[in-house]
Amino acid sequence: MANDEKTEGFRDSKNIIDGSVNDTNSLNDVIRDIDSGEINELAVVAEGEERTTWFVWVLVMCSTISGLLFGYDTGVISGALITIGSDLGPEVLSNGQKELITSATTLGALLGGLVAGVLSDWTGRRPVLGIADIIFIGGALGQAVCHDVWSMIGGRFLIGVGVGLAACIAPLYIQELSPTRQRGRMVVLNVVMITLGQVIAYGIGAGFFHVHGGWRWMVGLGAVPAGIQIVLLFFLPESPRILLRRGDKAGAHAIMTKIYAFAKPEEVDLKVKVLQAAVQRSVEITQTTTFIQRFKSMIFDPVNRRALIVGCGMQAFQQLCGFNTLMYYSATLFKEIGFDQPTAVGLIISGTNFIFTLVALKWIDIIGRRRIMICSAPGMVVGLTLASISFFYMTKKTGGDLVNGTEYSTAWSAIVLLSMIVFVASYATGLGNVPWQQGELFGLEVRGIGTSLATATNWAGNLLIGSTYLSLMAAITPAGAFGFYAGLCLLGWLFVLACFPETAGLSLEEVKMVFRNGFGIKESQRLRRVKQEIRIREKEKRGQDV
Repeated sequence: MANDEKTEGFRDSKNIIDGSVNDTNSLNDVIRDIDSGEINELAVVAEGEERTTWFVWVLVMCSTISGLLFGYDTGVISGALITIGSDLGPEVLSNGQKELITSATTLGALLGGLVAGVLSDWTGRRPVLGIADIIFIGGALGQAVCHDVWSMIGGRFLIGVGVGLAACIAPLYIQELSPTRQRGRMVVLNVVMITLGQVIAYGIGAGFFHVHGGWRWMVGLGAVPAGIQIVLLFFLPESPRILLRRGDKAGAHAIMTKIYAFAKPEEVDLKVKVLQAAVQRSVEITQTTTFIQRFKSMIFDPVNRRALIVGCGMQAFQQLCGFNTLMYYSATLFKEIGFDQPTAVGLIISGTNFIFTLVALKWIDIIGRRRIMICSAPGMVVGLTLASISFFYMTKKTGGDLVNGTEYSTAWSAIVLLSMIVFVASYATGLGNVPWQQGELFGLEVRGIGTSLATATNWAGNLLIGSTYLSLMAAITPAGAFGFYAGLCLLGWLFVLACFPETAGLSLEEVKMVFRNGFGIKESQRLRRVKQEIRIREKEKRGQDV
């Protein structure tokens, strides 16, 4: 049936809002249309007021402290590794010990990410953030007082578990509390805080660079924002979708009233009813299946499988591009190529990451996720290729390897820095943000499982890259390593072209429809176009009523 003919058969939107039409049948239409893969006019009308209230801004900013912790605790190790000296026993940390300290965080994050989504389905999103904060505090203080390598590794592992929990749940929590047309931007705010955390980590690292034992302060200060967030969590609400799954319609209505403070009471009622209709199907699936059956559906259900491939594929791309090795080892790298203040130079890199994440904050919901990835990924390939060429010519006199204490060409060192800035700017504009929109790919009944698996893929890739970076540099030279990362980026860009659909402007319940037949590149564009046409008709209808 054609879309125009289909929408003619719906109840008049204004009458529905006024309550003059029996909306039980209309809400059944919402479920029917989600199942059939069509945009429902009532659901579009229910989105209605999209202005972001102060309540939403405060809620999101409190939630993004998790992102700040994520960024700080992954960024602080770069400066700590070059200032630890002999404080942990050995006169100088070996490459193997550095890789263990760094990869311990990633291993912890992998395990934390695996359980985070599933745990949040059981306890709710907010308690998991609180658990992450407690773990952050324990890990930060444990690192600050340790006196041997294995204690440091243990502290980094504990921090990693907290990072894994926070990285999975904070974006998911924010998505479920954000208006549809602002959802991408709100999740990017969490990434902004991750990059800000890295900037702060590099700034503190530079400040403590010449302080004896300063690294202890660097790692210990991570407990401060975690303590602040624990207090704030007592004042934050649970996700309305989780409350509706529990049957708490009154609680969900109260939260929706605060989120849509500019909407009329009857409009808020409609929003809650439409959300309840969409959640109802997920509740039915959850109540009639076991966890094992839902887990299997991620593989054997075509819709869930395609969503999982896209979610995991984007997270793998984010890590295999090699960006986090730059965050972990940038100070070490810049020290080796001759910079006197390597941590301060690392601050330039993290600052670039922060600034261009703000660019994504502005444009991700306007340009769209797919287009911003297609445009930014080639810049990453160019940056890494330029770095590879620079390392090739810079290290000719040392047999292709970086040798500490060697005076390398300042011109080539400057080009390496420039290439890193190009790479990081491109990464921050697209790949640093888009994969964390992962929660919108999955239906509510499997959203916790899907986000856990996608987040675990991220940290598995991080573990692989972080634990092999120094060894790879030694085995195939810096030029070979960065050329290898450039090749992986090219493959990732091809994956985006082939498999990544556009989800901007679609509600969390509507995104699932994209994967009904294939990866939905064209289908997502069609759904967005249909939805835009419905919005235009609704505006014209309101204008006529006035």
